[in-house]
Amino acid sequence: MTARNERARRIGWFAVLGLAALLTVMCVSLLFAAIRNDNAIQSHLGTANATVESVAFDRTIIQYGTPDGIVHSPANGVLYPSGLSAGQLVQIEYDATDPDLARVAGRSAVLTLLPLGTTILFTWLIAGPLLWWLRRLIKRDRAAHPAPAATGTPEVPVSS
Repeated sequence: MTARNERARRIGWFAVLGLAALLTVMCVSLLFAAIRNDNAIQSHLGTANATVESVAFDRTIIQYGTPDGIVHSPANGVLYPSGLSAGQLVQIEYDATDPDLARVAGRSAVLTLLPLGTTILFTWLIAGPLLWWLRRLIKRDRAAHPAPAATGTPEVPVSS
């Protein structure tokens, strides 16, 4: 039963480590994606006034017109929408080559640092002690029940 417990704890240790590492990589990737989007907008900058159509948990939908007379409403919403409410008129910046990529004017990827940083911090504040505790249990199990030593030569039964 002890070998089974040790194996389960080892699997748990790797699962916690993998989950914490995955969350960290996802947060860092989101930061780089935000920086890439900001660079794309900055390289082909267009500005417009937009009307906030709807605000939901996962996206804020806006509608705005470009100088060519086309009205755009990005399906993924606007970047950095905190503090907006439906019906509000806001100044936006968008990528002139891809009008579906828009952000609220004056906002940038710097706004993602706090939520992503705190997510990484709390992930490791939980995972670190949990990893330490699991490692302690694994070492305790190994010390209590050491594995049999291998002699290098197989035992051959002696017949009389």
